[in-house]
Amino acid sequence: MKENSEIIARVIGIMHPFILLFGFYIILNGHKTPGGGFQGGAILSAVFMSRYLGLSIQDIRMNILQVLEKAFFILIMIVPIVFVLWEFKTRFPFLNEFYLITMNVLIGLKVGCGLSIIFFTFVFDGGR
Repeated sequence: MKENSEIIARVIGIMHPFILLFGFYIILNGHKTPGGGFQGGAILSAVFMSRYLGLSIQDIRMNILQVLEKAFFILIMIVPIVFVLWEFKTRFPFLNEFYLITMNVLIGLKVGCGLSIIFFTFVFDGGR
């Protein structure tokens, strides 16, 4: 069993950068193709999950993930308000694409944190 866990650990270690790259690719191209923030965030949370399942690394700090998730939620609320109040759409039409990319990134990071929190809550607290 030890050899299998070493193989799994090496494969997961090799795959992490590619999974992260794929997740950010989905997030950053979400304004052009189907997909975007939620799908990319789910892929990013899979990195944390695989890190725990394959490598048995338990140094995840839940409080940091929770603070980041709350911060991303606040930014998701503030960015559209600023965009509408300062009339960026009418003054600077080229910023529409930047707005969509920004929202996809914020949503992706929030979903990644949120799904990771859900997973680790079930793992560490037993679902309580």
